[in-house]
Amino acid sequence: MQIRFTILYRVWYSFPLWIAKTIMSHTINDKQKLLLRAKRIQGQVEALVRTLSEERDCSEVLQVMSAARGAMNSLMAELLEGHIRSHVLNGKQKPTSQQKAAADEVIDMVKSYLK
Repeated sequence: MQIRFTILYRVWYSFPLWIAKTIMSHTINDKQKLLLRAKRIQGQVEALVRTLSEERDCSEVLQVMSAARGAMNSLMAELLEGHIRSHVLNGKQKPTSQQKAAADEVIDMVKSYLK
């Protein structure tokens, strides 16, 4: 059995089901929450398209674009945190205090960069 994931620009990737569960477990667990955030981002991008097509003032376009970028960065930070905690730290074993501290440090750096 295989499962498919839609990635940006409608590119399809197929993975055997056991790999998908191993690789994407945190996204599967948080699927509804992540989909809701992605749909909000979609709405913000649609608002950006509307402001451009309606030839609105550039400051308005930049404000809408900034909001969409902030939402996208926030979602990316959340996904990266889940990836680090689920896959970089071995999800099958409890991480050592050093591993946890190193992961927290990387997560904090990523979040500060994406703000």
